[in-house]
Amino acid sequence: MTDASLFQLGIGLETGAHEEDTTRDVSIANVNAVADADRDDHFIRRDGKIFAGTHLIIEVTKGTGLDCETRIQNAFRKMVEVCGATLLHIHTHKFSPQGVSGVAVLAESHISVHTWPEIGYGAFDVFMCGDAEPWKAVDVLKEAFDTDTVDVRELLRGEELVAKEVAA
Repeated sequence: MTDASLFQLGIGLETGAHEEDTTRDVSIANVNAVADADRDDHFIRRDGKIFAGTHLIIEVTKGTGLDCETRIQNAFRKMVEVCGATLLHIHTHKFSPQGVSGVAVLAESHISVHTWPEIGYGAFDVFMCGDAEPWKAVDVLKEAFDTDTVDVRELLRGEELVAKEVAA
């Protein structure tokens, strides 16, 4: 495999990240520290809740263009832009005879998709933490795939973990 191939896979890229410190304290005290309003992290504090990020499960139906990698990649880029996120990498794969799977890796988490264009269906995940605004992705998907038929479920990732430990 060439260095260019490894780069496309995201292998061997220098990110400045370090190996996990397995000696650090991962106790309840550290989970409780997330509740500290002065803490400088990417946890979200909204409406009295503290959570790691907003994860939207988005189902696009009656869509067109769900078999086109370029269209999907452009939708990923537009979602990143309008949501105020930071794109690190996009990878998509076109299946034969139809369908596309893909992921956009973000500094704030990810966007992913699996499509069934033969029935006009795309299953998207949009998970973002910090100041990003994932709900803005919904309108991008409607426009990108020419449909108003989009259903969304919201999960507040990590909410239960933090709520249980802060209440204890």
